[in-house]
Amino acid sequence: MSNAVKIFALALVLALALFLAVICGGYAPWYFAWLVGTTMIVLISVSGAVLFETQEAAREARPQRGERGQ
Repeated sequence: MSNAVKIFALALVLALALFLAVICGGYAPWYFAWLVGTTMIVLISVSGAVLFETQEAAREARPQRGERGQ
């Protein structure tokens, strides 16, 4: 269910970007590129942060050198 909501939200963002691109007339390609580019930068940044947090959690969960199962 969660994936369906995410896909719907992304489709809504894409539809909004396309709508704004059509409305803007002659400047539509520039606005479209700006909206899509900004969205991609935000999504890539968020995915990088999630990856970093996941790696940090895995590193903290692993036993350190010299420690035994105490």
